[in-house]
Amino acid sequence: MASALINALKKIYISPIVTIRAYSTATNTLPAASNNFVEVNKKEWKFPPTYTKPREVWIENLDSIEEKKLGLCELHPLVYATVPRIDIIHRNVIWQRKYRWVSWAHTKTRAEVRGGGKKPWPQKGLGRARHGSIRSPLFRGGGVAHGPRSGKTHFFMLPFHLRIYGLTSTLSAKLAQDDLHIVKDLDLPSDEPDYLSDLIESRNWGPSVLIVDDSDLAPRNITAASDALPHVNIMPVYGLNVYSMLKHDTLVLTLSAAEKIEERILHHLHSITNDKQGEFKLSQV
Repeated sequence: MASALINALKKIYISPIVTIRAYSTATNTLPAASNNFVEVNKKEWKFPPTYTKPREVWIENLDSIEEKKLGLCELHPLVYATVPRIDIIHRNVIWQRKYRWVSWAHTKTRAEVRGGGKKPWPQKGLGRARHGSIRSPLFRGGGVAHGPRSGKTHFFMLPFHLRIYGLTSTLSAKLAQDDLHIVKDLDLPSDEPDYLSDLIESRNWGPSVLIVDDSDLAPRNITAASDALPHVNIMPVYGLNVYSMLKHDTLVLTLSAAEKIEERILHHLHSITNDKQGEFKLSQV
């Protein structure tokens, strides 16, 4: 029995080990990947991960419709690989929807309703209840007491830590569902909308795509191509929010945008703001 098992193991073909080679991030150019080498963009974070390993994601291209793997980049697990909190994501969505919601429902009071200028009947003598106007809220056709008045805002501020955890939860959910892609840059060879539409269709990026760059000055070709596609939107990294990420099926980040998101979120996750909050807290001693 043992000899038969040994002979079976000898017949198994073991492929050669793929060598992983790291290169410096000081240069902006990414070396081309070969068949036996995979380029990994190693990072030195200010707050390195302690208990979990970095997530490695392929760096893709946009200069051709066919997908090309330009290398691997590491993503911090505290930003892109946390446990998604659906309740926190829901609270962020409710906050963003109420943030911009103004209720224009309006009702008239007894002073604004037409009519009812004189006293309907004498104060005493008829045995009826005393009234001063037929436009009182007690009468049909009268004003409304405590009704909605137009221009009422439902604005409120969600706590800062819930906004940070909402971003990390949504980014982690997108990465876990294979809906987050990293591209080298946003340079397209053509400004035709058909080129961008064919690229999205060939890579199965879904009907709606959100593209995020580290700057609000996008290249002309991708701006002109996305103008004719209502389901493709470009956003700077400082405008990234939970509602927009959930509204689009696919999230595309440039390499520089992914690094800037990591840097800012890690800074806020490890910052101590108790001394700054002290002046806003009420002393109950």
